[in-house]
Amino acid sequence: MIEVINLNKAFHGKQILFDVSAKFETGQTNLIIGQSGHGKTVLLKSIVGLHQIDAGQIVYGDKIFSEMSFIQQRSIRKKIGMLFQGSALFDSLSVEENVRFPLDMFSSMSTEEKMDRVNFCLNRVKLENVNHLYPSEISGGMQKRVAIARAIALNPKYLFCDEPNSGLDPKTSIVIDNLIYEITKEYGITTIINTHDMNSVMGIGEKIIYIHEGKKLWEGNKEEIFTATEQQLNDFVFASELFKRIKDSN
Repeated sequence: MIEVINLNKAFHGKQILFDVSAKFETGQTNLIIGQSGHGKTVLLKSIVGLHQIDAGQIVYGDKIFSEMSFIQQRSIRKKIGMLFQGSALFDSLSVEENVRFPLDMFSSMSTEEKMDRVNFCLNRVKLENVNHLYPSEISGGMQKRVAIARAIALNPKYLFCDEPNSGLDPKTSIVIDNLIYEITKEYGITTIINTHDMNSVMGIGEKIIYIHEGKKLWEGNKEEIFTATEQQLNDFVFASELFKRIKDSN
C-alpha cells in the first residue's frame, strides 16, 4: 500500500496541491482522475519522488518515503515500474534492448537470465517476434505494450502509469487497460494510474480519487461514481457524450 498524508506542493510560489490525503491499495488499480492542469500529474510525480514535496508525508508500506534520504530511497525506487505518457522508448534501441535496459542498469543477472526475463515479459504482453524491431517499426499500441514489458522487467511492487492510453484508439486503449489490470492482479502490484479517460475509469477503476484545482474532492469506485453528489465530479464525468447517454438511460 502507498499512502499520502496532507501532501502540499507549490511551484514558484503557486500552490498546486492542497493537503491531499489518499490510500492506494495493493493488488488494485488505483486511478487519479481530473481535468488537465488540476494537479494529478504533479501528485503522481510527487508520489514517485520526481518532485520534492513541500509538506506532508508519502508512505510506502511502513516506510516514510518522503523523509528518507536520496540514497535510502533507492531501495524503494528499485521496486517501482513506470509507464510514461507516450511510452518513452529509446528510439535507438531495439524492442529487446528497451526491455533489457532496466535489467542492465539495476540487476546482477547473467546475460542468459536477462534474455529469459526479456522474453518472458514480451510474451506476457502478447508480443512475439518483435525483439529486433525498433520503436519506429511498430504501432503505437505495440509501443505501449513494450513499455509495459519494460516497466515490469524488474518485477516491481509498485507500478505508476501516466496517461497510458494517450494517443491510442478506443479498441487499443481497452487492450492496454486490461493488460495493466491483469498484471496488477497477477503479481499483486500497487498500481496507480493517472488518467482523464472515462472509459478506463469504468473499465478498471477499482479505487478512484478525483482531483480538482489541486484538492481531492471525491474518492470511491466505478460503481459509486454515478451516484456521487460532488458537482465538479459530475461535470467532469458526464462531459463526454458516452456518459451522457449512460446517465440518460438510467
